[in-house]
Amino acid sequence: MHVPVLKQNEYLIASVQSVLSDADLLLLRDDLAERVGCFRSRGVIVDVTVLDVIDSFATRMLSAIAHMLKLRGAETVIVGIQPDVAFAMVQLGLTLEGVGTALDLEEGLAYLNRLARRKLKHGK
Repeated sequence: MHVPVLKQNEYLIASVQSVLSDADLLLLRDDLAERVGCFRSRGVIVDVTVLDVIDSFATRMLSAIAHMLKLRGAETVIVGIQPDVAFAMVQLGLTLEGVGTALDLEEGLAYLNRLARRKLKHGK
C-alpha cells in the first residue's frame, strides 16, 4: 500500500491509510529519504492514527526512518499513536527512543515549528 506524502511548506506529511506490510514500510523509508532530499524538507510527520497495531518491525522501521532522515537534515515526529497501541508497545518493551512523538497532526506541526525556532535561536 502506497503511503501518500503531502508537502506542506518545508515539511512532509506521510499519512498512513491502512495497515502496512514490511515491504510497505521499506518503500515508505525509501520514498521519504528521496523526497527529503528532493524538496530539502526540514521536517517529516508520519501519521499512524489508523494503525491499531504497531509490531516490533514497524517500531524499528519508524525509528530507523527518523534517524535516517535526521542524517539528511530533517526532524521526524510520529503522530497519532492510539492509546491501546501505546499500551501494547510499552508492555512489549517497544520504544521509539530518540524519536519525537505527538498526539495529532496539529501538535506534530507545533513540535516541528518549536524545533525550527530553537535551531534558529542557537544558530544551528
